[in-house]
Amino acid sequence: MLLKGATNLSDAELISILLGSGSPGQSALQLARQILASANSNLRELTRLNFSDLQQFNGVGVAKSVSLLAAFELGRRRELSGALERKSIHGSKDAYSVLRPVLEDLSHEEFWVVFLNNRNQILSQRRISKGGLSGTTADPREVFAIALELKATGLIMAHNHPSGGLIPSSADNNLTKNMSQAGNILLIRVLDHVIISSEGYFSYSDEGLL
Repeated sequence: MLLKGATNLSDAELISILLGSGSPGQSALQLARQILASANSNLRELTRLNFSDLQQFNGVGVAKSVSLLAAFELGRRRELSGALERKSIHGSKDAYSVLRPVLEDLSHEEFWVVFLNNRNQILSQRRISKGGLSGTTADPREVFAIALELKATGLIMAHNHPSGGLIPSSADNNLTKNMSQAGNILLIRVLDHVIISSEGYFSYSDEGLL
């Protein structure tokens, strides 16, 4: 890295630096290539690996797993901080750019809400609930209690589909309807519900369902 610069190193070479060492009969670079190959040489797939996945590789113990996971998390946070430089949301594409770094690579479902002022500027974004592989839920009372505390005038809901599909479920539709009705009573606009997956996103607003 000192001789060539970080940008001139391959993905495997950068991973080998994080690993620091290999295993008996295998260099750090060879181990890095093996790990990368398990993710089809795709960095997004690589960052989906969890602690147990990394422990399957000979030569990857607790310390190396933690180093790799820390690097993955820093990458996510860096992408998130860049997205948050957009101070306001003007449509589903903006909402997707803010929430994709948070939700796209998760192996379980999470439900998030972005709270906005009357100029559609971001006041806060909060994880409301965390579920399993196939579902999560959210309580409208909790969501609107936060909205009232923040003096928000609008909000955008979002959750992910780890399976990759973007078709809303009946539970997604019911939740969207309940949240919208509660927002109408409290005069807090429910602007959109965005479903995010590795395939892209689905917007209730864009589809005329909100």
